[in-house]
Amino acid sequence: MADLQTLIKDRLAQNRWGILGNQGYVLGIDLGSYGLRAALADLQHRTVRIGHTDMSGSTPDELIEHAITLARSLLKAAEVSPDRLVRVSVGFAGPVDLRFGTVRLSLRMPGWENYPLQERFEQAFDAVTLIDNDANLIALAEATFGVGAGRQHLAYLHLSSGVGGGLVLNGRLYHGATSTAGEIGHAVVGHGWDGSGRPETLEELVSIAGLLRRATRYGFTTDNLELIFSDHPVSQRVVAETVDLVATRCAQIVALIDPEMIVLGGIVVRIGGEPFVKAIAAKVNDFIAPQFARPLPVVASILGPDSVTVGAIADALDSLSD
Repeated sequence: MADLQTLIKDRLAQNRWGILGNQGYVLGIDLGSYGLRAALADLQHRTVRIGHTDMSGSTPDELIEHAITLARSLLKAAEVSPDRLVRVSVGFAGPVDLRFGTVRLSLRMPGWENYPLQERFEQAFDAVTLIDNDANLIALAEATFGVGAGRQHLAYLHLSSGVGGGLVLNGRLYHGATSTAGEIGHAVVGHGWDGSGRPETLEELVSIAGLLRRATRYGFTTDNLELIFSDHPVSQRVVAETVDLVATRCAQIVALIDPEMIVLGGIVVRIGGEPFVKAIAAKVNDFIAPQFARPLPVVASILGPDSVTVGAIADALDSLSD
């Protein structure tokens, strides 16, 4: 795989981003998917600088101030004044409301409810700012710079502490009516896995906690996700069920939106590795109705810890063509 700098430079060379696409800078920021990360892209010279630091702060305001400091340090290192920013894009690890530029909530830290995220960064940099969910930005990153580069229709599933997703349709992120399109983790996938008969969501069953919980239910208690992908008989049962659950949802996505590719990411996919992805891919293609058979590529994401910031760069670039 080409290095990230090369991937971004090659894509920037296509320059399909309107009159501002050959001048100025765009700034991408990741608030917490992989710590605090920022990326600064020079549109004229087609280069990118990336910086990161650990999460810091116990309140949203403190975390935002820390992220702004990180971004300013990138600008300073590049000897770029903030007035040369043509766009800022921010990824948040939780649901956002694009209509109002606010965070809906965070499952990791209290105090984010209705937080004015877009406004905070516009005040800090005096530049048009976009915000989005982290899984959406990873989807766009993979479709723009990553494993799906050049694909116009792509679905992304993120398996981690939660289960999320993003949809790229006609080359652009699809958000739906209320900015929540792609949230496949909230889909009800069955009843009674826990013995109660109540509806259960995909996130409850195949997130990190869901995998560990099912292993415990079958008699194998561990808090080590890597052991879920071991040779233990219970682990093999949990993984086989997970493959079936994820593949079924992917096949339903295929029937609904007809993507060119499905990309899988998140820590569960990284630890499961190639055998896990290949098992899901095989079942997806088994489950696709004959009239849709291609076969469909189902692959692992490739952009790693910088995927959200790179997706934010892609989001900022796309906005330049609007």
